[in-house]
Amino acid sequence: MGNFEEQLGSELGSIRDSGLWRELRNIGSVKGSSIEHNGKKLINFSSNDYLGLAVHPALVDAVRKAMERFGVGSGASRLVCGSLKPHHELEEALADWLDAERALVFSSGFAAAQGVITSLVGRGDVVIIDKKVHASTVDAAKLSGATIRVFHHNDLLSLEKILKWADSKNTRVLTITESVFSMDGDSPDIESLVELKDRYGSWLMLDEAHALGCYGEAGAGLALKSNLADRIEVRLGTLGKSIGAAGGFVCGNQMLVDLLVNKARSFIFSTAPSPLVSAAALAGVNLIQSNEGEARRHKLWDNVEHFQKGVASQNWPVAPAMSVILPLIFRDESKAMIAMSLLRDSGLYIPAIRFPTVPRNEARLRVTVSASHSRDDITALLSALDDLLVEVNL
Repeated sequence: MGNFEEQLGSELGSIRDSGLWRELRNIGSVKGSSIEHNGKKLINFSSNDYLGLAVHPALVDAVRKAMERFGVGSGASRLVCGSLKPHHELEEALADWLDAERALVFSSGFAAAQGVITSLVGRGDVVIIDKKVHASTVDAAKLSGATIRVFHHNDLLSLEKILKWADSKNTRVLTITESVFSMDGDSPDIESLVELKDRYGSWLMLDEAHALGCYGEAGAGLALKSNLADRIEVRLGTLGKSIGAAGGFVCGNQMLVDLLVNKARSFIFSTAPSPLVSAAALAGVNLIQSNEGEARRHKLWDNVEHFQKGVASQNWPVAPAMSVILPLIFRDESKAMIAMSLLRDSGLYIPAIRFPTVPRNEARLRVTVSASHSRDDITALLSALDDLLVEVNL
């Protein structure tokens, strides 16, 4: 036991010494674009609540009504007695919104990725993933036991080379990427991806976590915006970003969902999501498709454009394509931490993102502008970033 603890202590010491120590921050309250941290009000530019629905009265009211009818917890897994009406209503609404035959809700996006990947492929099969996919995808691919191959980020030539190799194996091949990457905010060429996977007989899984609610007609994501949803076998989504609740889901055809209900261990052996959360998510899905949702999307993109033009004029290196995620790269972890501290002193909250969340030497401030931000909020951020260029010696 002593040796075990000694090794753990040494590991923790190494994390501290490398400047990569992490700790939880106690957020006291959330009101629109502002949070309270250590007794100080800060404008939050780090949330994935892109449309500002997490505190919307419609979601709060949905929770209250569901609590009166169902209580707080679901009481069991979905296959025992925990499959409640809010779960079914949410799944029907998701399938209708995303033009899919069926949808299945999981307790988290991480659980959804684990459930679908380990159900579709196993030992002897091949999983091909973009180099920058989310950690949940990487972990699920490893857990599946399938052979893993990684293609260079958004590099179709790299992907095709691996697909050619996999095609000769006469086995199941699953290609996985994201429609909007969580740390860089960029997107792949979905049309070319679909053409490639069809040519070589692979299935495609597209993680739409950061696209849903923000991109496409009615915020239905980039698969539908590209008119390719019917050619993408698996779409993964989250309920904890634009939808404003918590949890994850998978959508596809009836056969896929039947397989997950019967085989996905993260679904079968997990207590069902709280009916309160599912009711809130349903309210969020309905709001996103409403006139108010369209107005919030319009404001979101107006804010994104205003901010992106502002940082570009300050000579920050930013991607030319507009995205809900805008990384400001520092590379040096210590500079990113200094920048985070200086911004906090200016009343702005943007935690530094460091290894292992991003590769070494790619430390950054991951800025997310939302529909909740005012022009004054964005002006305050731009002013502080202008000062940072000098103070952090970039």
